[in-house]
Amino acid sequence: MAAGGAARTRAWGVGLVVVSSVCFGASGPFGKALIEAGLGPLQAVWLRIAVAASALVPLVPMLRGRSAMRGLRPHLGWLAVNGLTGIAGCQACYFVAASRLPVGVAILLEFSGPVLVLAWLRFARRVPVHRTAVAGVVVAMAGLALVVQVWSGLGLDPLGLAAGLGAAACQASYFLVVDRLAGRVDPLVVTASGMVVATAALTALAAPWTLPWDVLPAAVNIGGHAAPGWTLVAWIALVSTVLAYLTGVAGLQRLPAQVGGAICYIEAVAATLIAWAALGERLTPTQMVGGVIVLAGAYIAQRAAGGRLPAPVPPPSGIAGASGETPETTAPALRR
Repeated sequence: MAAGGAARTRAWGVGLVVVSSVCFGASGPFGKALIEAGLGPLQAVWLRIAVAASALVPLVPMLRGRSAMRGLRPHLGWLAVNGLTGIAGCQACYFVAASRLPVGVAILLEFSGPVLVLAWLRFARRVPVHRTAVAGVVVAMAGLALVVQVWSGLGLDPLGLAAGLGAAACQASYFLVVDRLAGRVDPLVVTASGMVVATAALTALAAPWTLPWDVLPAAVNIGGHAAPGWTLVAWIALVSTVLAYLTGVAGLQRLPAQVGGAICYIEAVAATLIAWAALGERLTPTQMVGGVIVLAGAYIAQRAAGGRLPAPVPPPSGIAGASGETPETTAPALRR
């Protein structure tokens, strides 16, 4: 009976994490459709985060009660850093990259974030890194070279390429900051507060008062069909952020960290397939091979952590970490 209950719990966990990954994967293609319809990349990001914040903030007292807000003062600085880098910086850079590159390339660039964390731990913090993790990094970098096609002199859009790498750096910062907060601050509080900080930080850059509001009721082309712009905003904010985060948390609570981390790689595949179906974007065969190698390398590096990975709760592109360990003793689980 106990074994059957455990199997059902694991099956629910797998299903919820798959749903979360697919929901997150749709954010890039749907956001790009809005950008092509007339929104600026930063305006699309601001709308996503602001709407998600308005939905998540009321959930904190509803689901956690007032007690979740107690004892936050010592962590306010790190919560602010998470909002500035892990959410605002990561999402802004990703949407800029996706607006100038194929979505599949943009998300693969961002998925090199865990590789940067391992490099930070090894060279900046002088933390020993398992040889298998190093091998995974080498494999991932080789795959990334195929994705960006370095032999052609980095023929990709330079700003898009820089933004994709910026998203990876912000994602790396996210992992390190959230791992520091893990076990000290409720993950839902970390996410909601990060959304509020990110909304405030991006307001000056996105200048929402200049936003072309006529895009929201207008028909936006996507996948050979048309939908009102506001429905796409609602999707990337409520489905690709709020629902994705909540299902990710629920699923990862039912799975070992390494299993959850492995399933989360579905996000990159989902983003590429949705971009192909909705936007007609196709990667070259070489780039597809490179993408598989990137994901394989990141997976190898993650497995080398020997079960000490923090659970990869989604950063909104979700929030990680049920682990109480510090960055010096853990390697990051992959999650955008």
